Amino acid sequence: MIEFVIYFIVVLMIAFKLYQKMSHTSFASPVRIPTKVVIVTGSNTGIGYETARELSKRGARVILACRDLQRAQNAASKIQSETGNDVIVKRLDLASFKSIHSFAEDIKANESAVNILINNAGTGVLDNSLTEDNLPIEAQVNHFGPFLLTMLLLPLMKDLPETARIINVSSVMHKFGNAEHLDKQANSFLGWRRVYSNTKLANVLFTKKLADVVKKNNVTVNCLHPGAVSTDIFRNQPRIIKFLLKCMFLTPVEGAQTSIHLALAEHLDKVSGKYFSNCAEVTPSKKAMDREAADKLWDLSSKVCFGKEGK
Repeated sequence: MIEFVIYFIVVLMIAFKLYQKMSHTSFASPVRIPTKVVIVTGSNTGIGYETARELSKRGARVILACRDLQRAQNAASKIQSETGNDVIVKRLDLASFKSIHSFAEDIKANESAVNILINNAGTGVLDNSLTEDNLPIEAQVNHFGPFLLTMLLLPLMKDLPETARIINVSSVMHKFGNAEHLDKQANSFLGWRRVYSNTKLANVLFTKKLADVVKKNNVTVNCLHPGAVSTDIFRNQPRIIKFLLKCMFLTPVEGAQTSIHLALAEHLDKVSGKYFSNCAEVTPSKKAMDREAADKLWDLSSKVCFGKEGK
């Protein structure tokens, strides 16, 4: 009986892997973006690294915004040696509002514009602890931090000659989320395990609301599900889980394709407030299209990050 169960699980894993590979789409356009300034958060490894590497290959001036400076410097050196383009490293810890403000001030002091902002950094299920800003760490890193960063950099993106793009990496897991009380620490085991889904729903709701806010400023905002990808976001999971995920999931190169698509596809120049998967626009969950929920999250995020609603 045990052998049958093991055999069944192995067959399921192989079938899932084959489905992922067969249904996967890569971005194939030769478009280049020389002189454009691109910020990619969480780009020293995984999807963020592969996104930054590809955009650098296409001529962009890429800024790696990462918490671990040593790993980011190593990543930048690899990209530079492959592409020949200058890659800049700056420290950004999304679990600290102080760090986010410092990063934004640095960018404003040294860049006249930001053409593409990719909010890629995120974390999986952690220990339900609070940050120095008294927020659940997963909620701050995955939503409140990117919200604050985006709002602080927005003045450098508005009304540029060419459309600026904001890209938020969400997940299909948003379908299981609830964005209410995102600033409150979970008080049960199940609640704690759902925080990731809650933050991924918040990413989609934020995308839709921000798209409305900046629709007259030549800025587009879109979000995406990268696919089931084996990345460092699962580094806090048990070893056996990490092994199984690596066997079943897409590679970071494959997972980066939709982010690259949203950054480069010329036909998306005026497309905003949409959700993408596998390099194509798809319909998110009904909860993710709730405008009242998006408004409430916007007010909560503004209050948490700026001390007042509706900034």
